[in-house]
Amino acid sequence: MDRQRLDKWLWHARVVKARSSSAALVEAGHVRVNGVREKAPGHAVKIGDVVTVGLDNSVRVLKVVAFAERRGDATAARVLYEDLRDRQ
Repeated sequence: MDRQRLDKWLWHARVVKARSSSAALVEAGHVRVNGVREKAPGHAVKIGDVVTVGLDNSVRVLKVVAFAERRGDATAARVLYEDLRDRQ
């Protein structure tokens, strides 16, 4: 797999609790892919893309490093991305 739907990847990476919540987050304009605001939950992300997510009181900047077929636990989700905020 070289691409995955944005809403599905956000859900698998445990950025949100439910896939419908990830779709709503994207449609509301709170997600950017490589600096460009994305409003389509079905937008395909690929390895190397930088996803910026505006949550309630924080902003997460994540680099896509892997995909998953199924949603796993937090440990499995952590290998799907590199948190670029940790580098500062």
